[in-house]
Amino acid sequence: MINEHEEESGLHRKTVHTFVKRAGHMTDAQRRNYETLSGRWCIPYTEEPLNYENVFKNSRPVTVEIGFGMGKATAIIAQQNPEKNYIGLEVHTPGVGKLLSEIDEKGLQNLYIIEYDAIEVLENMIPDNSVAAFHIFFPDPWPKKKHHKRRLVQRPRTDLLAKKLAPGGYLYMATDWEPYAEFALEQLIATPGLKNAYEGFAPHQEWRPETKFEHKGLEAERNIKELYFVKQ
Repeated sequence: MINEHEEESGLHRKTVHTFVKRAGHMTDAQRRNYETLSGRWCIPYTEEPLNYENVFKNSRPVTVEIGFGMGKATAIIAQQNPEKNYIGLEVHTPGVGKLLSEIDEKGLQNLYIIEYDAIEVLENMIPDNSVAAFHIFFPDPWPKKKHHKRRLVQRPRTDLLAKKLAPGGYLYMATDWEPYAEFALEQLIATPGLKNAYEGFAPHQEWRPETKFEHKGLEAERNIKELYFVKQ
């Protein structure tokens, strides 16, 4: 991984990642689930476009969640919407292990995981005009100005998201970091093909379960901001 000095000095010209893969402790249960269930529910990264029907054995609409954390809300949404398919993207292995346990315990058949950099997955595995919805719940806000370039929701990354959305599909983001919310709103408004479904920020979507990061934000008395854009 590129360190900050190398990145700032220009010694490396690789794409700036939207994440840092931090070491995280895995419980025995998470490790066991990761080892026993990942072969069934994790899709290996490749540079070939996914065939959703081969994965899900049906042609139902596909929602992609970018950065599902520990996956609690992801599993609840998939359980409550069996008529839809879901793909979760995450690089945090303990979170992958936790979501695998949720998939197993709930007996879910409509949720798969890709443990890889979301941008590369989108570029190489997700077909254009194929995604019914993107869920981006409490992404890393990268609050320091020198790290703003790492933010996921900004152009040209939002152009890539719009390219992958099916016509009529939506992008739904929630964050507890108000400066990031305002920045993301500007970037999405400026993204060709996307239209704000509301005037400014969106009202809370009642079907979205509370996430762990959201709970922490509310405890810190931060306002939750939501954005909901539709592909025209």
